[in-house]
Amino acid sequence: MTPQDLVVTPAGVRFLGRRFPCSIGRGGIIAAAAKREGDGATPAGVHRIVGMLYRPDRMARPTDWALPIGPSDLWSDDSRDTDYNQMVRAPHPFSHERLRRADPLYDLVVLTGWNWPEAVPGRGSAIFLHRWRRPGYPTAGCVAFAPADLLWIAQRITYQTRLIVPH
Repeated sequence: MTPQDLVVTPAGVRFLGRRFPCSIGRGGIIAAAAKREGDGATPAGVHRIVGMLYRPDRMARPTDWALPIGPSDLWSDDSRDTDYNQMVRAPHPFSHERLRRADPLYDLVVLTGWNWPEAVPGRGSAIFLHRWRRPGYPTAGCVAFAPADLLWIAQRITYQTRLIVPH
């Protein structure tokens, strides 16, 4: 582990010498081998940061490598889809999650390398870092933060940064 890693602890996420309160999946932290689509769990392990998305209609670009979320951007969560656990565009015939949401949860999204780029069907999709609904409110498996903390983190992570979730 390095100070540039995001490390999930019982007291929150440790990053660059600071601690940030966070929420994790409603199913708690589970072993990566046990992770399944829809279980609500946050998978243990070392997860690479592989990208960043943001809503250009709601915020300034947080880093020079962040990509804008467009009106037809989706994330496939259907294990029958050949694009499972990938960003796709509407219209899309398989089950998916809309990235351009009415609420602010995905105004800024940091993508992890969980089950990506060669997704194993059914092992779970979309383990993101994103904004929380409120402090302590669980996610569907992602790691969520207060909006100001997420922005601070996003502006300082690099492609060498990893999300480390101990089991």
